Amino acid sequence: MARSGYISVNLTSKQLEFAKLLNDLELDIFTIEDMHELFNVQFDNINEILENLIHKKILFRIERGKFCKANFKNELAIANILTQDATIAYWSALNIHGFTEQITNTIFVQTTKSKKQKKIFGVDYRFIKIVPSKQKGIIKQGFGNNQYRITDKEKTIADCFDLPKYSGGFDNLIRAFYKSQLDSEKLIEYCKAIYNIAAIKRMAVIIEIANKKELYPFLKFAHNLINSKYNLMDPFGPESGEFNNKWKIRMNLTTDDILKICNSQY
Repeated sequence: MARSGYISVNLTSKQLEFAKLLNDLELDIFTIEDMHELFNVQFDNINEILENLIHKKILFRIERGKFCKANFKNELAIANILTQDATIAYWSALNIHGFTEQITNTIFVQTTKSKKQKKIFGVDYRFIKIVPSKQKGIIKQGFGNNQYRITDKEKTIADCFDLPKYSGGFDNLIRAFYKSQLDSEKLIEYCKAIYNIAAIKRMAVIIEIANKKELYPFLKFAHNLINSKYNLMDPFGPESGEFNNKWKIRMNLTTDDILKICNSQY
């Protein structure tokens, strides 16, 4: 049944037919290619119809060739249509997986494409370009129009240690890592793809201090990668602290600091 909002004296018969078909097919978000594939036989002026429905505020143009119903506001589904391989990641994924209660108004999107930051319906979308070899650990959540791609729990943690500036702060990342229940083999697989040795060493230090026994197999993997270079425990902190010779980490966050962060409230 068509929604009453589509029945308007302002719509031509073709526009009304098109809008009703969108409603019947439950299409709330789509591309111009979708429309030509579905409706090209029935309508010979799809572009014109879309422009008129946008003008009459029934549809909204997300960007060129990408549209949604004017009342569709699922920012995660919108994010996924913005680039071909868009995946919710970093701080946004930490929040969705329940690893942090800190909320950001920015949706962090991982992609192999270059794309400028943009705002849609008042939401900022930030795109982080990665090399294809790092594109792993992607799952789908939601259903129908509300489905979106997101990095799984282990890939989310690995990504955040790889690029901690997108994690909502290093304290937030430590708490998230402590709170998480992860599969050690998956985490090792993703860290091999990312291959950020400093990040791997920081994770190993937290695993030991927080006594995350389920990730003890990760420690052997990490130990085999240790190089001679010392890295700061907190990459945004001062050049200070004792030297951890086992992991080649300079502890500008002490063991007590890390335990307090792990057990602190958000």
